[in-house]
Amino acid sequence: MPAPLVVALRPEQIRELERLRDHDPTPYVREKAAAILKVAAGQSLRAVARAGLLRPRRRETVAAWVRRYLAEGAAGLRVRPGRGRKPAFFPPRRGGGARRAA
Repeated sequence: MPAPLVVALRPEQIRELERLRDHDPTPYVREKAAAILKVAAGQSLRAVARAGLLRPRRRETVAAWVRRYLAEGAAGLRVRPGRGRKPAFFPPRRGGGARRAA
């Protein structure tokens, strides 16, 4: 069993996370901020992941959110550009299809 993750936040970090939890326009940032605040308040990763969020998450997912916040701050809670699913349909390039060898 892994050692419990202990998170000690400074008062300005707590205020920042509360602001993100209450007012950020993106739901995933609000969820991550809420999870980090709960872990910092003393709840276990397992309890937060299993029943403390809108839907159940893996313990490792919540731990990654906490570690990324501690390393990068609020920017670590956002999805990085270039990540995520590729579109299901790629439009063809302009100028025709495949090139022919002359």
